[in-house]
Amino acid sequence: MIVSDAWFPQTNGVVQTLARTGVWLEHFGHEVRFVTPDRFRSLPCPTYPEIRLAWMPYRRLCAIADAFAPEAIHIATEGPLGLAARRYCLRRGLAFTTSYHTQFPQYLRARIPLPVSVSYRMLRWFHGRATHCMVSTESIRQELEENGFNNIARWRRGVDTQMFKPGAKSFLMLPRPLALYVGRLAVEKNIDAFLKMPWEGGKLVIGDGPERTRLEKQYPDATFVGYRFREDLAAHIAASDVMVFPSLTDTFGLVNLEAMACGVPVAAFPVAGPRDVILDGVTGVLGSDLSQAARQALLLKPDDCREYALRCGWDVCSREFESNLVRSVRHPPTNVNRR
Repeated sequence: MIVSDAWFPQTNGVVQTLARTGVWLEHFGHEVRFVTPDRFRSLPCPTYPEIRLAWMPYRRLCAIADAFAPEAIHIATEGPLGLAARRYCLRRGLAFTTSYHTQFPQYLRARIPLPVSVSYRMLRWFHGRATHCMVSTESIRQELEENGFNNIARWRRGVDTQMFKPGAKSFLMLPRPLALYVGRLAVEKNIDAFLKMPWEGGKLVIGDGPERTRLEKQYPDATFVGYRFREDLAAHIAASDVMVFPSLTDTFGLVNLEAMACGVPVAAFPVAGPRDVILDGVTGVLGSDLSQAARQALLLKPDDCREYALRCGWDVCSREFESNLVRSVRHPPTNVNRR
């Protein structure tokens, strides 16, 4: 059973990762049950209304879990459903695993004046009772261990190299060289760094979110096309010349692998996430000057990007997830009122 507050119709790396992992787990012979907000009454998330949060989900989650009787429980997110699932496991003495997809301390700090140390304390409380807390990169492992985590396990990310592959540049009739951003249009994604950078060609933005109206008004020279999906998204990425990933807070950045699979190099800041995914000088360029990094990335070989992505299939990543799971054997119940 996989419990996640992030699910369709949301478009982000967490949802795509969980969905692809579920498909492969079924290929491996498992029966997979997702517990997601669409099965509950929900409310819009404050400051991000397109995200729905389950409202008081505990009793219904208990009924779903008891009926399914999972042999392994994975809690993917720290929202209302994740909290309910954690409570369920602790009350019944069940072992479980979690995963850390989002750098909430940095995300919250971008929105409200909450000290990062407070956020990490909350995250240690949430993930600390899991047998394993899965992370996507070595940099994030080190960062969490420096902040008191002692149960970290690696779970890499993958890419569908049959869908994301090199394609015709003529698909898009926009100024060249074409720099691309793909992702949510939200404050934590640092999109202004991309849109402000000096650039001789065109800029294309794929995605949507609470910042879109402001960004379109402030940067009229960029082309905003909203969300694109599957083959249409792959065609847009393949038709671009460089992917620019301006985020300073992502734990991975799945779109970077998708760009590489399309033979498109990536320019990013040298921070956790990108520095674990991008081979600097081979599949992309890391640098504090994003414009310079993007221009240098244009000189890299598309075949090297593609070759790297071919080694990152979802089957390998899903086996890694599978190996981290633990049987939900019963332990003495915990007095959760003191946890």
